[in-house]
Amino acid sequence: MASLQSWTRCFTGWIFFCCCCCLPLLLASPLPPKGLGVPAHHACRLRKINFQLPYLRNRTYTLARMARASDQDTDNRFIGQQLYANIKENNRCYMMKRVMEIIVKDVLLSEAKDWYPYTREVAQFLASMTSELSRCKYSGHKEHIEKNLEEMTSKMKKLGVNGKNKAIGELNLLFEYIENACTDTSKRGGNKKEK
Repeated sequence: MASLQSWTRCFTGWIFFCCCCCLPLLLASPLPPKGLGVPAHHACRLRKINFQLPYLRNRTYTLARMARASDQDTDNRFIGQQLYANIKENNRCYMMKRVMEIIVKDVLLSEAKDWYPYTREVAQFLASMTSELSRCKYSGHKEHIEKNLEEMTSKMKKLGVNGKNKAIGELNLLFEYIENACTDTSKRGGNKKEK
């Protein structure tokens, strides 16, 4: 019985010590500035599950295949490495988010939504990924990003209806570029400097 009383006193003493000494120290320690503990690029990540949904992947690839069948333009390409010219690797997901927004708004939700089956489904799927990336921001200078996007959109506008059809035909490429740029399993090297 005596050992139980001494253990209880010892335990009570430790609780008193922790409450009186340790707790005020923890409460008085400064918190890190907001957002400091979370990497800036964390918002520029999509869940891998987005790319593992066979139904939506098949719809996207089928839609692209149907549009490519009627595409006679072999000289132009919208989705490709040219989008990444002078773009830091950590800004590639942001770049692809912007491309996805343009394709959804200016192509899939335009008059092209009536050209092929699955267009609305694919537009909704891509819009949901864009929404998931809503907090994804660029780091550094934005000029190169805007320049590359302007080149893509002006080429698309110049081609008119054929440009929209070509953009739909490249949805499979868009899907792959987004997956490579915006998922944690994508392969990354060191940061490359903007030129």
